Amino acid sequence: MINRVILVGRLTKDPELRYTPSSVAVATFTLAVNRPFTNEQGEREADFIHCVVWRRAAENVANFLKKGSMAGVDGRLHTRSYEGQDGKRVYVTEVVAESVQFLEPKGSSESTGRASGTAKSTKSGGYNQPLQSPYESDGYSGGYDDDPFRNAEPIDIHPDDLPF
Repeated sequence: MINRVILVGRLTKDPELRYTPSSVAVATFTLAVNRPFTNEQGEREADFIHCVVWRRAAENVANFLKKGSMAGVDGRLHTRSYEGQDGKRVYVTEVVAESVQFLEPKGSSESTGRASGTAKSTKSGGYNQPLQSPYESDGYSGGYDDDPFRNAEPIDIHPDDLPF
């Protein structure tokens, strides 16, 4: 069986970073992906696809991608359900990202009027490089005092909802 999804689009808002009770990072975001055709008015429509990414990649996505950033997502389609506040069963379909690529060089969003804060490129300077910490790419070895995750609030996720 094959369950593979590859998307390229722009974030519709800043990613949301949260932590499970066991301190596992999870980030959620929505990608706007253009359809390959135009509608009757000649306008291009888009699909808005919910994505989830876990662990270190989640922290990198939250740190370096912002609203308007272009990203490539490689992952799998996942469907889950839960009981809503009204007692009805709610079904959710989302892409669980195995990798997220930053598809714009740092600072390019500023010149085009979109949100800034895309990924720091790797030493090779490529746009399609895997996520990594800026401290790894710069050879940084510790001592960073301003922890960007210290104010993150934990979320309550039932163990049955975790994909691992």
